[in-house]
Amino acid sequence: MSTRPRRPAPATPAPGKVALPDLAGQKAEGVPIAMVTAYDAPSGQAAAEAGVDIILVGDSAAMTVLGYDSTMPITLDEMLVLTAAATRGASSADRAPLVIADMPFLSFQPSDRDAILAAGRFVKEAGADAVKVEGAGPTLERIRAVTGAGIPVMGHLGLTPQSATQLGGFKAQGRTADAALQLVEDALLVQEAGAFALVLECVPAEIAGAITERLRIPTIGIGAGNRTDGQVLVWHDLLGLGAGSSPRFVERYADLHRASVDALGRYVADVRSRAFPEERHTYAIADEELAAFQAGLAAAAL
Repeated sequence: MSTRPRRPAPATPAPGKVALPDLAGQKAEGVPIAMVTAYDAPSGQAAAEAGVDIILVGDSAAMTVLGYDSTMPITLDEMLVLTAAATRGASSADRAPLVIADMPFLSFQPSDRDAILAAGRFVKEAGADAVKVEGAGPTLERIRAVTGAGIPVMGHLGLTPQSATQLGGFKAQGRTADAALQLVEDALLVQEAGAFALVLECVPAEIAGAITERLRIPTIGIGAGNRTDGQVLVWHDLLGLGAGSSPRFVERYADLHRASVDALGRYVADVRSRAFPEERHTYAIADEELAAFQAGLAAAAL
């Protein structure tokens, strides 16, 4: 859990719905963009009430929610269910963040048509405001196709989990001059293809800063230093949900896994000792009704 001193809370933003021009305005004004993942209605509501600008319904749910060891197995239908839930939760707050749905593996790679149809389902069925796709290269055509269909797209470069095997595993990217230059080129191409923002994951801070300075669109960093236009962390990482270690770029603001285990342990102990439930947890029946019930049992020989 973080031991940093608490910082003064920023001014409360005006109620309403966060829109794409708001993010561009934050970049222009130097106001950092706060993005967090969320996967259901309670987390969507909590994130919105906390004042985040963007909720990303990430395909990281494959690991954090569904128990897989990578993002690859999660399906489009599963992502639609999670996105719809997070959107419902976020919309209940006075200030509703932008909701972006991660396009899962093979939902957009095969063709422009597949990409448009999948993105359209996120908007029509799940209420998402935009979608996110990983990579450059062939992905650029998908970005053009989806934005051409009127659906906003966020790009994602650096460590792209859906292609981690090709990248040599889950490790930082852009750590050689050639690789860093390629990232800059790819970022400019993603912007030219029509993306409204770009996630930079596990990229050296100097490289992420150079990209940010050269783009008109906002950059959102995760393990990319403090020179991007905003930051994103995974819900379970920042709240300390789940056992095990976190990546080095994670700041844990709570230890809810330990708090949950402790609370559940007390519950188990109270059940075993019959300390729970108490009388205050139970519903009453009038004495005459109880007497009639008991008489009925006796008469029926039950």
